[in-house]
Amino acid sequence: MNLVNSKSLRLERKRPYLIAGLIALLVFGFILLRPGLAKAQEMAVPGESQFVFNTFAFLIWGALVMWMAAGFTMLEAGAVRSKNSSMICLKNIGIYSIAGLAYFVIGYNLMYVDVGSVIGSFQIFYSSSASEIALLDGATDVVGDVVANGYAVMSDWFFQMVFVATAASIVSGAIAERIKMWTFFVFVLILTAVIYPIVGAWTWGGGWLSELGFSDFAGSTIVHGTGGWAALAGVLLIGPRLGKYRRDGSVKPTPPSNVLVVTLGVFILWLGWFGFNGGSQLALGTALDAVAMSNVLVNTNLAAAAGVVTALFVSRPLLGRVDLFAGLNGAIAGLVAITAGPDLVDHYWSILIGAVGGLICTAGIRLLENRKIDDVVGAIPAHLMCGIWGTLVVGITGGAPFGVQLLGIVAIGAFVFIVSFIVWKVLDMTMGLRVEPDIERLGQDAGELGIESYPEFLLVPEEFGDED
Repeated sequence: MNLVNSKSLRLERKRPYLIAGLIALLVFGFILLRPGLAKAQEMAVPGESQFVFNTFAFLIWGALVMWMAAGFTMLEAGAVRSKNSSMICLKNIGIYSIAGLAYFVIGYNLMYVDVGSVIGSFQIFYSSSASEIALLDGATDVVGDVVANGYAVMSDWFFQMVFVATAASIVSGAIAERIKMWTFFVFVLILTAVIYPIVGAWTWGGGWLSELGFSDFAGSTIVHGTGGWAALAGVLLIGPRLGKYRRDGSVKPTPPSNVLVVTLGVFILWLGWFGFNGGSQLALGTALDAVAMSNVLVNTNLAAAAGVVTALFVSRPLLGRVDLFAGLNGAIAGLVAITAGPDLVDHYWSILIGAVGGLICTAGIRLLENRKIDDVVGAIPAHLMCGIWGTLVVGITGGAPFGVQLLGIVAIGAFVFIVSFIVWKVLDMTMGLRVEPDIERLGQDAGELGIESYPEFLLVPEEFGDED
C-alpha cells in the first residue's frame, strides 16, 4: 500500500469521530449563546426588520434608477451626429446635478410636504426627522419612533429625486443639436424645482387628482408624460435642425452616429427600469411586497420585449425599412406604457400593453416626420404618446376610473405644456433658445465647448444648400 492510500484510509476511519465532535461543538455553542440570542430578541424593536428592508429597497432601487442617467446619455450621444456628442454628455450630467439640488432645496417640499389640493410647502431644504437626528447623536430611546415611520426619511427623498431627473432627461434628447446649453439648464431648473413637483403634488402627493382616484403606479404620465409635454413645447418653439426638412418636402436622413452606443443606452435604461417600477412598490418588508415586486419586474420585462418585436414588425410598412432605431425605441415605448400599471396579476396584459406601445411609438415617429416636428431621439412618441396609452389602459386593466385617468392626462398635459411653452418663450426672449447657425453647422462640441468627441476623425462639413 502506498503512502497516499494509507493516509486516505486513516482519514476515512476517523471521519465518524470528526463529525460527532463537530455536532457536539455546535450543540454546546448553541447552549452557551442561547441566553444572548434571547436577550437580543427582547431588545429588538418590533418592525425594525421591515424598516431596514424598506430603507434598503429605496436606496438600492434609487441607485439603479440613477444609472438610467447613463442610459439616457448613451442613447442621446449615439443618436446625435458625432459633432454634438460631447455637449450631450455635458447636458446629461448637468441635468442630474441640477435636478438633485433643485429637488432638495424646494421641489420635494412642494410635492410631498403639507400638500393641499394643488401644492405643498414652500419651505426651503429637507432633512432627516428629529428622531433620526437624535438616534445619530446616540439616543437609544428614539428607535421606536424612527422605526414607526417605516423607512429612513432621506431614503424616500433619494428615491423620489431620481425620478425627477428622469423627467428632465426626456427633454434633452428631443431638442438636441440646436439648444443653447445655459438656456436648457435654466429650463431644467424650473422643471425640476416647480413644474414636476406640482404635478407630483396633484397625484402622488395626495392632491386633487389623487382624491379623485387617478392611478399611475410609477409615472407613465407623472414622469414620462411631464417630460414629453415639456419636450413638445420646446421642439415647437425651437424648430427643426438646419437642413432636416428640405424645400421639396423630403426629410434629410440623420442616422445615429454610433449605433453601438445607442443600443448600450437602451439596455442600461431597460435595466434601470426594474428599479423604476420595482422600487415603486415602496416597500419590501412583507411576503406580499416581495410577490408584488416580482410581478412588477416580470411585467416590465414582458412589455419591453413586446415593444421591441412589434416595433420591428411594423417598421417596414410604416417607415419603409426594418429599422433598428425603431426597435430600440420600441423597448422604451413598452417600458413607458407598462409603467402606469406594472402591478398587474395577469401577465398577458403586459405583453399587449407593450406591443401597442411599440406600434404607437413607431407610428408616432412617422407622424412627427410628416408634420416636420424634429425630435432627435423619438422622445415624444416614446415617452409622451406611450405614456398616455399606458395611463389610459390602467382604466381598463387596473380598475381605475377611466374618466379620471383621461382627466388626469388632460389636466397634467395642459398644465405642463402651457407653463413649459411660456417658460421656453421667456427664455427665448431673454437668453435665446437656439445656437447661432454657424455653431449649429460646425457642431456644439467645437463651437461651444472647444472639444470634439472623436478628435482622431476628420469632420467633414455638411451641405446645407437646400434647407428651409
